[in-house]
Amino acid sequence: MDIWTAEKIILLGFLLKGVCCRDFSITLPQSIQALNGSCVIIKCRFEIQKQYDKDLTERATGLWLKDGTDLNNNLVFNSGTSSQKSFMKGKITGKLKDKDCTTVFHDLRSIHSGKYHFRIEGEGGLKWTFSKTSVSIHVIDSPPRPTVQLYVEQKEVQDQEEVLEGSSVSLRCSAETLCSSPPPTLTWSSTPRIPLSESSRLEELISDLNFTATHRQHRVTFTCTITYQLQDENKTAEHSITLHVQYAPKISPSSSCNRTDVTVCFFEADGNPSPELEWHLSGRPVTNSSNTFISEERLSSTGLRSSITLHQSLTHTSTLKCGSRNTHGTASQWFQLHLSGLQFADYQQATVSLLIILTLILVLFALTVGLALYKIRQLSSKLKAQNEAAGTYASLQLSAPPSEYETLNIKRSDTQ
Repeated sequence: MDIWTAEKIILLGFLLKGVCCRDFSITLPQSIQALNGSCVIIKCRFEIQKQYDKDLTERATGLWLKDGTDLNNNLVFNSGTSSQKSFMKGKITGKLKDKDCTTVFHDLRSIHSGKYHFRIEGEGGLKWTFSKTSVSIHVIDSPPRPTVQLYVEQKEVQDQEEVLEGSSVSLRCSAETLCSSPPPTLTWSSTPRIPLSESSRLEELISDLNFTATHRQHRVTFTCTITYQLQDENKTAEHSITLHVQYAPKISPSSSCNRTDVTVCFFEADGNPSPELEWHLSGRPVTNSSNTFISEERLSSTGLRSSITLHQSLTHTSTLKCGSRNTHGTASQWFQLHLSGLQFADYQQATVSLLIILTLILVLFALTVGLALYKIRQLSSKLKAQNEAAGTYASLQLSAPPSEYETLNIKRSDTQ
């Protein structure tokens, strides 16, 4: 007989023993956490020797013992009696007849932390404590904090990695669910506050926050909070993640020029990585000299402000530009200089100003036309009223009776 044949015979023997000779056994979680003031669910299934199958009926009872297996000293729950009088309040939700001993306990406190053994009692001789296997219950004051994962273009990345502006970003918050009624909830918040749109899957206790990354979200901290509504109070835990967004330079609208005895222009740009700034006068790079002075000031980790002071002799017909660049792009601003004055040539602002002027002209034209039409209607109404009055006067003259003087003259001629 070779080794392989012997191993097969031994394996077959173990299998036959398992089928023919069932023994007492139980399946329990090794450890469970429960929130102070909440509940706990113990998933539980057991097996008994075949000879006791007839004793496992609907009238079977389940018992739980804490920190020992002595019925007199360690019994804390009996499904056959009212749980209100028991150390542990709850019920066995599984069907013992089907060997399901799943149990829920309510209103747990710190004194309920410990190691629990299950005992089954049926009719006849079925009375067995599963002393070799137990479940440890740990009652905690605060819930475990949720986990936040960062996904960029559907790929998980570390929370400290940079995100490129325009990328599709998803923040996923998940949490271990402890027994509670009502179930816990997940909510999102941000610092500084920005509008958020989230989607949740309550059955899995997962919440996704989806958006397209912009420079406005650089260094924004997103926080996911899990909340348990208990009878005494609400208990929460949270996890935060700070987003780092890389973006091309953005020009500040505060870029401008002032003119007195000299011309001073200011240029501000923001970008990540922080941009480099460079001035150009009539197309040529400008450096510090007797006629020009350039200074630079850091406004933040991503923002810079640069100023240039120009001697008056350089502002007659020159065109001034300041450019900013980083690894993600460039942005520039033009300043047009004239002898009679200074014109800040921001084409975008000029377009907006032109639109405003055209709008005002159209509004004034509409008001003028409207006023003219109103005056014409007034004049027409006045002329119509005068014509009607003249017609009435003429009618009165035609139909008037002879005057008293005319009557007297007629009578006098008759006398003669």
